[in-house]
Amino acid sequence: MADLFHKAYNFTQAKEAMEMGIYPYFRALSDSEGTTAHFEGKEVVMIGSNNYLGLTTDPRVRQAATEAIERYGTSVTGSRFLNGTLELHLELDRRLAHYVGKEAALVFPTGYQTNVGTISALVGKGDYVIIDKDDHASIVDGCLMCRGELKRFRHNDLSSLEAVLEKLPADAGKLVVVDGVYSMGGDISPLPELVEICQRYGARIMVDDAHGIGVTGRGRGTAAHFGLTDQVDLIMGTFSKSFASIGGFIAGDADIVHYIQHHARSLIFSAALPAPNVAAVLKALDILETEPELVDRLWFNAEYMRSGLKSLGYDTGQSNAPIIPVLIRDDIRTVLAWRALIEEGVYTNPVVPPGVPPNNSLLRTSYMATHTTEHLDRALQSFKVVGERLDLVHLAQQPEEQV
Repeated sequence: MADLFHKAYNFTQAKEAMEMGIYPYFRALSDSEGTTAHFEGKEVVMIGSNNYLGLTTDPRVRQAATEAIERYGTSVTGSRFLNGTLELHLELDRRLAHYVGKEAALVFPTGYQTNVGTISALVGKGDYVIIDKDDHASIVDGCLMCRGELKRFRHNDLSSLEAVLEKLPADAGKLVVVDGVYSMGGDISPLPELVEICQRYGARIMVDDAHGIGVTGRGRGTAAHFGLTDQVDLIMGTFSKSFASIGGFIAGDADIVHYIQHHARSLIFSAALPAPNVAAVLKALDILETEPELVDRLWFNAEYMRSGLKSLGYDTGQSNAPIIPVLIRDDIRTVLAWRALIEEGVYTNPVVPPGVPPNNSLLRTSYMATHTTEHLDRALQSFKVVGERLDLVHLAQQPEEQV
């Protein structure tokens, strides 16, 4: 008789890596102040966080969360469907809709639940959901939980998307879901072309802007970046990146959001976002609206590092956002590079299959508006030392001679 736990007893890869001292996951930070952190007794420059605007430690955001705890407590102890909706939630719904340029928005407890709930609510039997092969796991899970049929197209490949759509029944419901900014590659979705194809085949389009809100379009997201807010049907965002909290939201036409509100099981059967988290998002939104220079500084830092890493000879792929992958393409060398960078005082995220395709292992780096040039120079010096020590770069791009 087969034992359900057999697979668990035979899962030894992580334990073997732990014994070798190279297991990089589920490691605890002892302290974090945004741009720097303390890891295993060492202060490190943090370039592995999604804290793009550096607001998680902003005193104003902390104060807003503290005041919300004093007034509302630590939990709402109920779903938004029943007793869990506060006036704070409704205010955030309205503010977010206005911020991204849509009629309505709806706040979920997490970004993961936002994607799962939205897709499974909208895509029913006889419908199709079509996704980019590099889409986030929460999108994939939403597709697997819906009653419609899942189709995929090659990453950012417009001809591949069109080939999928032209084979589907013309009268079937179709939802195309893409990331606005891809979380591993750091590349921005080609929305203008995607929107045109979707309109031609009668498909709706949803953009997961978890890494775009607060980053692209002067902070208002990837649709705003391309001037396509009115032509993108649904915009999804999260609070665990630029908005210094946790949670997520979906925004779109009022009738569509109203339908999702009454059919998304991950919303209806989960406790609502606690008041301190909501208050933190509202304060972060205040800051973003009044201090757009934060976004400008974020992009300055991203371009500074992209240029610096390339000049050292590193391959940063197709990145054109504040997420910059350092492609190493070897699992063991990627983990060794992560450990060596820690020793040099820099924290990155090693990503190996299945997080990326085979032979595409990388160090994922990401940047904040609050990084100083000193932080970035320290990171670049560490990459220089580690790259030479581990032979990660072979031919650095030489700067042009001064005339």
